[in-house]
Amino acid sequence: MPAVTPRAPAPSPYRAALGNTGRRTAAFALNASILAALLAASSAPTPLYPHYQAAWGLSALTITVVFSAYSLALLLALLTTGSLSDHLGRRPVLAGALALEALSMLMLASADGAGALIAARILQGAATGAATSAAGAALLDLEDPLRPGRSALTNSVAPVAGMAAGVLASTLLVHFAPAHMAGIYVVPAVLFAAQAVAVAFTAETARPHAGALRSLRPQLAVPPPARRALLAAGTAVVAIWALGGFYSSLGPALVHLVAPAAPQAAGGMVFFTLTAAATLTVWTLRRTAAHIAVTGGSLVVLPAGALALSGLHGAGLPAVHGGAALAGIAFGAVSQGALRMTLTGLPERDRAATLAAYYVLSYLSMSLPAVAAGAATRHYGLATATHAYAVAAALLAVAALGALAAARRSRRGAQGDPDDLP
Repeated sequence: MPAVTPRAPAPSPYRAALGNTGRRTAAFALNASILAALLAASSAPTPLYPHYQAAWGLSALTITVVFSAYSLALLLALLTTGSLSDHLGRRPVLAGALALEALSMLMLASADGAGALIAARILQGAATGAATSAAGAALLDLEDPLRPGRSALTNSVAPVAGMAAGVLASTLLVHFAPAHMAGIYVVPAVLFAAQAVAVAFTAETARPHAGALRSLRPQLAVPPPARRALLAAGTAVVAIWALGGFYSSLGPALVHLVAPAAPQAAGGMVFFTLTAAATLTVWTLRRTAAHIAVTGGSLVVLPAGALALSGLHGAGLPAVHGGAALAGIAFGAVSQGALRMTLTGLPERDRAATLAAYYVLSYLSMSLPAVAAGAATRHYGLATATHAYAVAAALLAVAALGALAAARRSRRGAQGDPDDLP
């Protein structure tokens, strides 16, 4: 089945304000770097969780609460500010959110207990939620008609590449300079401040219009074409983001359960394995039809869980990393396919709100199961919680395959051509 070439979104009337191609390219690169930096900062604490547990006597449940405080704050921000940049413009929303992001990094650097850590992660989540939809929508505004699909691809690859970079940098710092771990937050703080200044000097790419205050009411506004695609791929999105949440919050603890003698830095590398595999998969499948990518990714969830569980039954650390790699392949395939299915051809006025809805689904799927796993770990042990999590992810993947098949049958019945799916 041939890959379907995505339709380019209608060009923003404000793109002309950016002047020549070089300035548009620079603006595109800036917004891509913002997405990558935001997600790098979000994953940076993962290798530090064992350190926080040992230094402050935290339980696995507390660690998942710290992790989920970020995700839930991000969700609230998406629900309230997700479409704000459609009304005020991308530039003011991004500049303000990046300034708050820099402040949250300084709070993380100075945290001295679980309470301070949770407060910093709440601010970070709120700032990331406001910035993510605005930066992603700006990338769609800057779509080049001669390179259709580049913006959706960047919205897929920049976050996972950023997560991989953040967890790798943090892991290396833990291993080689454990006395200077605050640096993992200070450097991003400086970067976010610089990006806020750079955004202030770029041209606006959206048409500001009335209704900003009204848009702050919590809502999910998904236009009908995007809604159909999101319903078809939604269960697969839940499955892969739930896996990401497990590895991000409890992955280090799983590593040390399977290999107690492994160095502390090894815990963070399992999440790096997932995000690095996801990044490579997004790039490799960039020209694959979106529905094929989502279907293939859903299938990969099944062996991913089985391989990770084999690590608890004698296969050891290589199996845990192998399961993480397969989970990353599933994550990359589903996330970029679902985004292309959802965002292709959207008008400018719907972009930020649709991205916000996608990320609300994603981060709910990432945070709530992780908290449940933390509670299960506290009462039944990490091994039992891991088995339950893997089974739940597999069931979600099977349900996703059913939903995708049903959507294709419906589309075939309506138009008589299964190959016109995005």
